[in-house]
Amino acid sequence: MEQFDVLVLGGGPGGYLAAERAAHKGLKTALFEKRALGGVCLNEGCIPSKALLNSAKTYVHALHSADYGVTCAGVAIDQQKVIARKNKVVRTLVSGVKAKMKAAGVTVIHAEAVLDGKEGELFRVKAGDEVYTGKNVIIATGSSNAVPPLPGLQENLGGFVLTNREILDLEQLPGSLTVIGGGVIGLEMACYYACVGVKVTVVEMLDHIAGATDLEISKMLQKELENKGVTFLLSHKVLSVAPSAVTVETPEGSKLTLNSDKALLSIGRRANCQGIGLETVGVKADRGIPTDSFCRTNVDGIYAIGDVNGKYMLAHTAYREAEVAVAHILGKPDTMRYHANPSVIYTFPEIGSVGKTEEQCKEKGIDYEVKKLSMMYSGRFVAENEGADGLCKILVDKKRRTVLGVHLIGAYCGEMIWGAAEMLEMSLRVTDARQIIFPHPTVSEIIRETLWEFPD
Repeated sequence: MEQFDVLVLGGGPGGYLAAERAAHKGLKTALFEKRALGGVCLNEGCIPSKALLNSAKTYVHALHSADYGVTCAGVAIDQQKVIARKNKVVRTLVSGVKAKMKAAGVTVIHAEAVLDGKEGELFRVKAGDEVYTGKNVIIATGSSNAVPPLPGLQENLGGFVLTNREILDLEQLPGSLTVIGGGVIGLEMACYYACVGVKVTVVEMLDHIAGATDLEISKMLQKELENKGVTFLLSHKVLSVAPSAVTVETPEGSKLTLNSDKALLSIGRRANCQGIGLETVGVKADRGIPTDSFCRTNVDGIYAIGDVNGKYMLAHTAYREAEVAVAHILGKPDTMRYHANPSVIYTFPEIGSVGKTEEQCKEKGIDYEVKKLSMMYSGRFVAENEGADGLCKILVDKKRRTVLGVHLIGAYCGEMIWGAAEMLEMSLRVTDARQIIFPHPTVSEIIRETLWEFPD
């Protein structure tokens, strides 16, 4: 029975980074992963979806190349080659994760792992026929697609109804696609398939898309996607699924049947906290595993990071939680601060957001001020985005003059939102943030220009 300092359950973004950080600091570390290193994000989510979206973006740019003075004839999308390139990208990055684990000295065990009680002061983890013990455990088991108990859904999963896993492997484009859920995954896939010529309909229970995104920004994204051919059925509830058909209830209470070649189920994800032996060590869990600012569970020595703790189901959040958990194991001061946690929707145009929305400020009774500027105020944006527009929206605490939230829609937003996150992380006032020198010409300058719209 091999003994470790740290046992990490799950090889997704949070898990493999935690294992690497712990091993680099001299902790004997084991990483358990039942499938491929990189988890859902690398193999079936973040990375493969971006590969597809980039192919669609290239295709759309080629179609409209004449707008930039470039003649491009015979433009076509080859779905099989798109998928082949996506698979190549994933293989390359998975190999990179494997190399990192090896270089750090992490013991990687390719087997499903479950907690199996304690042996003295050590936690037991069973994987296959082997038992491993460790002083600390980091649970990073991720999340799975939420599958509601809709009539006909289970029978059609993997066939007519696809999840994020199957939708990213389609080598033949469907003629039509019904997307169930207008959240991040649904919108990104709707964007891809609409841009390459598929008739796309998005069904959403809420009266808006993009979840908790600032409402003004989400409405702008909806309009942009509608211009790309996406049809949105908001405030519509899915009632049942049959082969080639999704039946929904309209806001007026009538039934409507949507016929399509394929459907994508993307109504959210659920933390993987069942069947991993939490009860054997007394770890509490509900919809996720509750954690404190050090990512500790209710049991000393056991941490939960990433999707499984149910806080923010974002890979970059998991990375940061991994660092905090390892720091606490090492006795170093570090805590999670979620108020400056950015999020990105990688449609085109992209959305980049951090901090509070207008809706949240109103709900909490925060006295705020808001300023907005069109992306047309950015020289680089105008030079590189013919006929397009976007928005930079900044919210400021009226009394303290600190930045409360930054919300962007337009090209490159995903690449520059980190700077806005830093403003919130440092609690910068408007006057402080104005002193930052932005490179010119960049689209990020729109943030600086918007800051100057506020009075001193």
